[in-house]
Amino acid sequence: MTQVQTPLNRLAVASGETLAWGVRTYVIGIINLTPDSFSGDGLGGDVDAAVDLALRFQDEGADILDIGAESTRPGHKQISLDKELARLMPALEAVAKRVDLPISVDTYKAAVARRAVDAGAVIINDIWGLKAEPELAEVAAETCAGLVLMHNQKGTQYRDLVPNLVSSLKDSVRTALEAGVPRDNIIVDPGIGFGKTPDQNLAVLARLDELKELDCPILVGTSRKSTLGLLLDLPAEERVEATAATVSLAIAGGADLVRVHDVKEMVRVCRVTDAVVRGWRPEGWKAS
Repeated sequence: MTQVQTPLNRLAVASGETLAWGVRTYVIGIINLTPDSFSGDGLGGDVDAAVDLALRFQDEGADILDIGAESTRPGHKQISLDKELARLMPALEAVAKRVDLPISVDTYKAAVARRAVDAGAVIINDIWGLKAEPELAEVAAETCAGLVLMHNQKGTQYRDLVPNLVSSLKDSVRTALEAGVPRDNIIVDPGIGFGKTPDQNLAVLARLDELKELDCPILVGTSRKSTLGLLLDLPAEERVEATAATVSLAIAGGADLVRVHDVKEMVRVCRVTDAVVRGWRPEGWKAS
């Protein structure tokens, strides 16, 4: 039987702290089990490597781990349900046993999400915002798992970019609510790099605050993405500073969570940005 999970507003992250939106930015570390990751970090289902990376991210200050087994890079080929499960489940189960952080599963397939939640995942990260498999919302509702709804579409044509994006996310949120997912368990993601040109990606980041009307926490994933590579003519592994700039801008625009490859560096970026934007201070802070 599927176990009932802890609602997001009672979910413990780093150091046992409970999620509290607006206090600071939460860092999600990416564990990519695909063999063809755009960012060069794909582990190809290597369970030991996944556990090692999860433990490293935990030590570096990650709040949540996001584990995915199907590539979403431009031009990727979809894999079968069985292949995704075979690549995902051994690593997810092993990580869940070794790490104290909440686990998010990166999948748009309802059957995969259900298996992952049974194995210990507490958040479902759907890159299609319930547009591919609306029944995924039922899994989230039945298990009380958190649900990330990302904006995505085929093609890059918009009548009005940001209003269209917000409208699409409103539809996704409505689908989730109608399935019984509590609003408190829903997170929205503008989908930087998905169904958007490089210029559109930059425009969305510049207007991120317009997503606040959705009344849901905002997750942003810009880490190592191709738009940054185009701006600087750099390969994925050399986009740390560019990622840092977008993470800081995203927080200033209202992001509550950031999904990143370089956890140690981005935790530091988040803390400094939070100190300015949110008034966050480290424990024991003493101003001179």
